[in-house]
Amino acid sequence: IKSNIKFLVVHCSDTNDELNLDVTDIHKMHLKFGWDGIGYHKVILRSGEIKNGRPEYWIGAHVKGINDISLGVCLIGRNKFTDQQFSSLEELLINWKISYPKATILGHCDTGKTDKTCPNFNVIEWCKNKSL
Repeated sequence: IKSNIKFLVVHCSDTNDELNLDVTDIHKMHLKFGWDGIGYHKVILRSGEIKNGRPEYWIGAHVKGINDISLGVCLIGRNKFTDQQFSSLEELLINWKISYPKATILGHCDTGKTDKTCPNFNVIEWCKNKSL
């Protein structure tokens, strides 16, 4: 476990909410960007299933400037996430906080490193409501 993790960053795939994309779709998308494959450590499918992306010991490619001190999770979709996705996100973040107790949970848009609105909901408020 990497002890230098300071941020747990929530993203969305910014794809149509009707598309049931899988982790391999994100991997292919990121390869097309010229990256070394999927940039996220975890992907949460529309069904709520949590899929592995990069191993946690690999530096991610999800927030320019803080990839070396963060882990990234991506919810498939853009605006309307499923109840199952939110349940899985809560479960994942609880587990990550056990492993990385000093890490702060943020949405991609809260990092100060992007103009994007990703993940299109207020992660900080959502976490407060979940006592995360």
